[in-house]
Amino acid sequence: MNAEPDPPQNPHLELDLQIALQPPQKAVLPTQADLEQWVKAALEGKMGEVALTIRLVGKDESASLNQQYRAKRGPTNVLSFPFEPPADVPLPLLGDLVICAPLVAQEALAQGKTARAHWAHLVVHGVLHLRGYDHLDDLAADEMEDLERKIMAYLGFDDPYMNDGTVEYDDNV
Repeated sequence: MNAEPDPPQNPHLELDLQIALQPPQKAVLPTQADLEQWVKAALEGKMGEVALTIRLVGKDESASLNQQYRAKRGPTNVLSFPFEPPADVPLPLLGDLVICAPLVAQEALAQGKTARAHWAHLVVHGVLHLRGYDHLDDLAADEMEDLERKIMAYLGFDDPYMNDGTVEYDDNV
């Protein structure tokens, strides 16, 4: 049974948006309001205060972080850095997402999607990683992708996997 997800419970969100791009690259970025809407949708069912950072970067910074933290060459679309506070220290920090803006634009074009839809998908995908979801095996990938599809539908977007089904993510650090 594929029921629609319940509407997000609208946790209090503190989003630290960092834009590390030159002016020509800034032209196609989503707004802070868009990012907050997409994050909140991916936080479905999570109550209370949530804080996270989204850093929008170019290919050089993405490639450097990908090499440093994952020993992989080249830029990647999204990197997720979950934060796990010590058990006795209650902090609302979920973690950090680093999204490579030029790669998002390239992938959207190559996959026949709008840039906005691809941005939404990568934010949802990254937040789900911060919540502990992954795609390391087929069962986990199916569960995560199904949830992504439901969240994207709730947000008014098409199935992010329907165009080519080959979206690659190497994003969990």
